[in-house]
Amino acid sequence: MPEPQEPRRARESAEQPAQDSRRPVPDAERLRRRARFLRELNEARALRERVQPRRSRAARMRQQALRMRTFRW
Repeated sequence: MPEPQEPRRARESAEQPAQDSRRPVPDAERLRRRARFLRELNEARALRERVQPRRSRAARMRQQALRMRTFRW
């Protein structure tokens, strides 16, 4: 009777132990970090608008003008 082979991943990890430290980040963790980053970014933008309303209004106007210039009829 042939001997059972060890799983492929076990063989690969035994052959390349240095690559284990660079394992990819799980999707759930990456999505949590991305969501936190986007929340903090939105908070920072809202704070900047409250602190510097004139500058943020000017920036919104520039952005709107840019959108109008690039819009094709």
